Amino acid sequence: MTMKWFISKRLTATLLTISLLALSKLMAQENVVRDTVFILKHDTVFISDASRMVYTEIPRTSQYDQRAHRYRRKWLNLIPTHTKLQFAGNMGLLSVGVGWDYGKRNQWETDLLFGYLPKYGSSESKMTFTLKQNFIPWSHQVKETPFSFEPLTCGLYFNTVFGEEFWVSEPDRYPKGYYGFSSKIRIHVFMGQRLTYDISARKRSFAKQLTLFYEVSTCDLYLISAITNKYLKPRDYLCLSFGVKMQML
Repeated sequence: MTMKWFISKRLTATLLTISLLALSKLMAQENVVRDTVFILKHDTVFISDASRMVYTEIPRTSQYDQRAHRYRRKWLNLIPTHTKLQFAGNMGLLSVGVGWDYGKRNQWETDLLFGYLPKYGSSESKMTFTLKQNFIPWSHQVKETPFSFEPLTCGLYFNTVFGEEFWVSEPDRYPKGYYGFSSKIRIHVFMGQRLTYDISARKRSFAKQLTLFYEVSTCDLYLISAITNKYLKPRDYLCLSFGVKMQML
């Protein structure tokens, strides 16, 4: 009995020792997982435990890559962000073109428009070109709807007509200072309002927003005529135009 008890005691002690060693090793491994040290050397990240080492190389950007990125970014800024179609406005019966939005709130717009002017009383129809600068100081969301209202838009634009009969400076056939203005280039100022509809992402195909607007404009020649001829009425020197803007980007 004594021998059996001794053997049993020794066996129990051995099993207990093996269990403690296994538990100690397992706890040590867990501590290694929790206490993993990351060593940053140059651009490479190492984990101190070689059995689970992760090698990550952070690529360095060369001066050439930086210059190429800046170069692409500048050219990307030239991509038009919207298109416009405008009726009347002393820039042709119908004008179409592209433009760019910029500013912290996209409150600035620059447009390039080509217009069509029917011949009416002249011998042939003509084409016009307009450089237009817009300023939109405020935009208000209409409650919880996809509509927003812009109560004021204003700006100016330069317009020219293609044709040999129009001139920038007076031809020699006229006495010097006879007209005193250019018949080819007109400077316009305008004010108006807009209503914008934000198209949901699921329904977008060509544009993400659709804007309807109207403008009341006049030009330098009309203003001079209004000041020097008191009998003229607003309808004689003001022009009403309508348009639509399609926001692509």
